[in-house]
Amino acid sequence: SQQEEGSPRVLTIQEGENATMNCSYKSSTTTLQWYRQDSGKGPALVILIRSNEREKHSGRLTATLDTSTQRSVLSITASQAADAATYFCATDAQ
Repeated sequence: SQQEEGSPRVLTIQEGENATMNCSYKSSTTTLQWYRQDSGKGPALVILIRSNEREKHSGRLTATLDTSTQRSVLSITASQAADAATYFCATDAQ
């Protein structure tokens, strides 16, 4: 796995609002993973989306993937305090 370059951005929202995070990557990839990392813990996979999928749901989380623009978006619906964490994307590129 290869984590794409990019400095972390802080997103502050109110509980109940929707959160949207963007990811861009530079390689041709067959899968893209979104991870969340809580303070003091290792990364945990929350959604894996394949290049032939446009959208993937996991509870209140939705990931979209656009291979033509090499972008993925992670959305959290009706955010809760427990959603506060560091989120990042990674590809399967070598």
